Amino acid sequence: MSKPKYSLIGLMSGTSGDGLDLAYARFEDEGDWNFEIVNARTFPFPEELGKNLARAHSLSGLALAQLDVDFGRWAGEQVRDFCREFQIKPLAVASHGHTVFHQPQKGLSLQIGNGWAMHAASGERIINDFRMLDVQLGGQGAPLVPIGDQLLFPKVDFCLNLGGIANISMEYNGLRTAFDCSPFNLLLNLEANKLGKAYDSGGEIARSGEISLSLFESLNQLPFYSKKAAKSLGREEMEKDFSPLIESFGLSPADVLRTLVEHFAVQIADVVRSFTDKESPLILITGGGAYNAFFIERLDFYLGKKWVSYDPNPDLIEFKEALVFAFLGLLKLRGENNCLASVTGATRDSGGGAVYG
Repeated sequence: MSKPKYSLIGLMSGTSGDGLDLAYARFEDEGDWNFEIVNARTFPFPEELGKNLARAHSLSGLALAQLDVDFGRWAGEQVRDFCREFQIKPLAVASHGHTVFHQPQKGLSLQIGNGWAMHAASGERIINDFRMLDVQLGGQGAPLVPIGDQLLFPKVDFCLNLGGIANISMEYNGLRTAFDCSPFNLLLNLEANKLGKAYDSGGEIARSGEISLSLFESLNQLPFYSKKAAKSLGREEMEKDFSPLIESFGLSPADVLRTLVEHFAVQIADVVRSFTDKESPLILITGGGAYNAFFIERLDFYLGKKWVSYDPNPDLIEFKEALVFAFLGLLKLRGENNCLASVTGATRDSGGGAVYG
């Protein structure tokens, strides 16, 4: 009897706001899940769309509703062209959407990218709005990727994703545990932008800077780090807590970058040490921050060089979250849970997502 095989597209528009990641992936259920990223590409946002997405949280209700449709239509057009180019027909397209508001304590998390607009433009079945059910069940609605970590990477001790926010996922006391552990590229890129660069390539600007011990200590004392329950970070925390603190010190971008890298390395290493009893845990590092060589050096330092790096191919580094969203869409279509209460703090596991078409 042949094992079920599925092909889906996953879309990820992350908090760093540089473009739309698209991954066409195949999955096979053999008791354990096997997967393959067949084709993947990042589509940079057109200039006007990118500007509107970056300021989406400050738009009027009408302008935001229009952006929801515009972004959904544009994303659907990229899917349509991609499918034509590679002559593929996915079972469905699973989209994370672009987060505008994330305030789970108020029962609110909004990701735009209209499902019907995407469906009409692409001609494909669309699944989106993965967070809201969990939020209504009392959860953070984030992170969503850990069930993919658990089922697609069962031998990895820690899955660390370094995107706009750094988040981590691991098994602990028999349950999958995950949370945002610090900001990452959202803050690093802001400083690089001040020097006319999109990002700090390889962490070389940070390497040239000097640590501000007072800023370093102030960052480590922010209330977020004392929270022990399920926790997540959003743009709101950047604007309320992190950015004003950083700006108050009046440091050069290089010194801020150097201090932030040290801060992130300390916080993430502390999480790893707190959640494992293995001498050298196996860690999968993905997202744009995986290419920040200076940060990896500082993380290695704080882990006492006692860890093993899972060596993924570049497609996995760059498209793992799009891959996992394709997988979340597959679980939704199979009628299975795709969101873990042990991760989000919700009252129960759930199968989030709205299907269009």
